[in-house]
Amino acid sequence: MIVKSLEDILGTEDETSDGNWTSRRFILKKDGVGFSMNDTVIEAGTESYFWYKNHIEAVYLIEGEGEVEKVATGDVYQLKPGTLYLLNAHDKHKVRARTQLRMVCVFNPPLVGTETHNEEGYYPLLTE
Repeated sequence: MIVKSLEDILGTEDETSDGNWTSRRFILKKDGVGFSMNDTVIEAGTESYFWYKNHIEAVYLIEGEGEVEKVATGDVYQLKPGTLYLLNAHDKHKVRARTQLRMVCVFNPPLVGTETHNEEGYYPLLTE
């Protein structure tokens, strides 16, 4: 059994920031469960571009309001607490936060914990 609290992660190497967002990484590849899970905060008034070409990501919004845009089509979906979006086709997307967003993000394959977005907006596929 793995039990963690947010307080266990804050200020450690498992808390990562990149300008518009902060990701608190609860479950990682080293935990051996086949996925990773983050508690992520995106700052109000920001727009972030992401593309997970190496990962499938599910995002469940628990706080805040904003929108996600599928870059390929221009389709825009409103985000509010209780909304889930799944990037099952490695979709390039933009997240716009009207208010601070807090979301639970699940990745497959799992993150190792040291990933940062590269210049194209995606995480490299790391094994260690």
